[in-house]
Amino acid sequence: MSSYNPPFEIHVHGQVVLTPQTSFEQLQEALKPLWTYAGARSLADGAASVYEEEPGIQFDAREHRLQVCWTVRGDDDFRQSLDEMCMNLNELSEQGAAIEVTFYDTEFDDEEEADDAESRDDFVMLFVGPTPAAIMQVQRDLLVQDVVNMMERHFDGAELGGVVAEIDKLFSLRFDALVNSLEIGKPPRGPGGSGGSGHGSGGGRRPRHLH
Repeated sequence: MSSYNPPFEIHVHGQVVLTPQTSFEQLQEALKPLWTYAGARSLADGAASVYEEEPGIQFDAREHRLQVCWTVRGDDDFRQSLDEMCMNLNELSEQGAAIEVTFYDTEFDDEEEADDAESRDDFVMLFVGPTPAAIMQVQRDLLVQDVVNMMERHFDGAELGGVVAEIDKLFSLRFDALVNSLEIGKPPRGPGGSGGSGHGSGGGRRPRHLH
């Protein structure tokens, strides 16, 4: 019988504010795509990360908050589990939130870079929220933060008001188009409100774990 070595260590990292009515049972069902992928029989059984130093999947019932810092070994088929999880969390979320996912190539050796080897690392930003507007707000805030951080290397922050205004204009146009479409009930840009992804080979590999 042949053994299977998963090609990726997949790290899921994020924080989601849940509705006050969310129960542990509801959250367990919403996160079922994750813990079943890990081979667990329940959320409690699958909440632990493969790395002991990571807190794993935690539910703070008092603060109505889901905290995820969890690594699982797997393959590209894990992306389907992520899409299902996002769709489920949309129903329980109180506000928009971003979830970072890093696919870390376990077979890649940094020392091989000199031999033109290229890792299969990938980084994906996923978005969840109770409404498309809530998801877009998180996307907008992250984009503004990234653009301002980059441009502040060359300009004073006070000079960037016009840039932020143009970003807001773009998101307003996107939201207006969404409202006028037949897909108002669906998260923007794919299942689960997932955003774009990009391979992490350019500019160096991402850290193995996001904390």
